[in-house]
Amino acid sequence: MPIKEGWTGRFYEDFEVGDVYEHPLGRTILAADNTWFSLLTMNTNPLHFDYHYSSKTEFGKPLVDSCLTLAIVTGQSVVDLTQNAFANLQWDEVVMPHPVFEGDTIYSKSEVLEKRESKSRPNLGIVRVKTTGLNQDGSVVMEFKRTFMVYKRGHRRTNPFAPGEPRSG
Repeated sequence: MPIKEGWTGRFYEDFEVGDVYEHPLGRTILAADNTWFSLLTMNTNPLHFDYHYSSKTEFGKPLVDSCLTLAIVTGQSVVDLTQNAFANLQWDEVVMPHPVFEGDTIYSKSEVLEKRESKSRPNLGIVRVKTTGLNQDGSVVMEFKRTFMVYKRGHRRTNPFAPGEPRSG
């Protein structure tokens, strides 16, 4: 039976300005996700984990930590954008036009805004995208621009422990 290579991500040459990628996986945010993330990152604002406190705010319930939303939306984009990245260079213009609550499901998409070859690393290119996170109702919950360096085709490092890769003695 032939072994077929799985999805290995895009390389610099695969990105075209104007392309939009609808990232394939949604993610429902659980109360435990929000509480643990807030504790892990030492975010002490009770709006994220104190149900009694948050019930008395205009939201009436806990808000999801915005850094968790940023992490999830970024993570959803990896399969399409940065599976072959060398490094993230910049996040900017992060906006959160709609709150995220426990139980919301987040989906995301990205549009390629710019690309250029790296001046200092000939094996890499630089890509800038705008990523949008939406909730289950289609409301935009987050938008940001991100710039990253990505390998050119033929220059990606291989995983020496992956099946089928040669291993040294």
